[in-house]
Amino acid sequence: MMGECVWRRVVSLSLRLMLVIPAGLPVRSQGDAQSDNTVMDNITVRQGETVFLSCSQGDVVTHTAWLNRSSILYAGEDKWSVDPRVSLVTLNRDEFTIKIENIDLSDEGLYVCAVQTSSKPRTTSVHIIVQVPPKIVNFSNSLVVNEGSNVTLMCLANGKPEPAISWKMLSPKANDDIDSEDEYFEIPSISRHRAGMYECTAANDIAIDTKTVNLLVNYPPTMFEGRDVGVTLGHSGVLRCEADAVPEADFEWYRDDRRIFNGFDGIEIEDIGSTSKLTFHNVSEADYGNYTCVAINKLGSANTSIILYEVIEPTSSTLLQEMTSSVLEHTATEYNQLREGPGAVQDGNSGTAGTYTPVCLLLIFALQLLLKF
Repeated sequence: MMGECVWRRVVSLSLRLMLVIPAGLPVRSQGDAQSDNTVMDNITVRQGETVFLSCSQGDVVTHTAWLNRSSILYAGEDKWSVDPRVSLVTLNRDEFTIKIENIDLSDEGLYVCAVQTSSKPRTTSVHIIVQVPPKIVNFSNSLVVNEGSNVTLMCLANGKPEPAISWKMLSPKANDDIDSEDEYFEIPSISRHRAGMYECTAANDIAIDTKTVNLLVNYPPTMFEGRDVGVTLGHSGVLRCEADAVPEADFEWYRDDRRIFNGFDGIEIEDIGSTSKLTFHNVSEADYGNYTCVAINKLGSANTSIILYEVIEPTSSTLLQEMTSSVLEHTATEYNQLREGPGAVQDGNSGTAGTYTPVCLLLIFALQLLLKF
């Protein structure tokens, strides 16, 4: 009866000790000769692992128990805990070992092994520290904003040790480094060049967790300068214009102040993505002139002007005229050289000039006849 009372006091003392020592207090291996209490080194484990708690028995043991906070896990071979993760491993005169499987953050704290021997009671205490890998629990959804807006991306994470948060832009990679080490990533007056995929990383000593968010930036059209096009009468020609815009721009074509629609006067309009084409299948005199391409989205508009001008192709008549002119010029040059040469009068070669002249005149006459046909 006396032994039972002593045992109850040991258990009560152990529970009081557990309630007095702060849960997060670091402990050192040390012994207390008077109370025969032993404090073991902290046990650091990762969430989900299995922990073994062991204490020595030594002398003849009358009662022994493992306690956690205000509850008894095992009293000898009798399991008091209703937690299925807790089980007995070894109980003999040398050691008393239990295990806790799939350990969680709620299992962190002080554990005490209370032993009642034939001589005196003693306790062995150990503090379990549970490390938890980071997990991002609150994160910004994909965003669509207008250029010039202030944007804040959020990334909140749990973990132990407390995870460090970092942000970076994945694609497209900006010219300047875009990163942050805060839960809230702020981008003031966002530009179109900062649209893309962003990644948040939460990291501690255990692991890392990442999530990505797509940031879409709307902006008004920016027009690329149009190129004038030259087309021969009766041939086909294409005018092109291109605009950079988000969302994609709609295109309109104008001749002076009159809008041109697809199929109007045989003109075909085709929009493909950021490009619009105005096609003439049979260019007439009336088609030559100045055209305006306008790109429009919900944020604004832009325009560019393109000139369709006439290109005159050379005909057989014009080619013959050019040839005749060239021959006449060449013949006159050679004739003058012969007349002015030193042998024209003194060496009797003047007949060459006389023979050359009729031949040239005959050639000119033949060319003129050809021009009449």
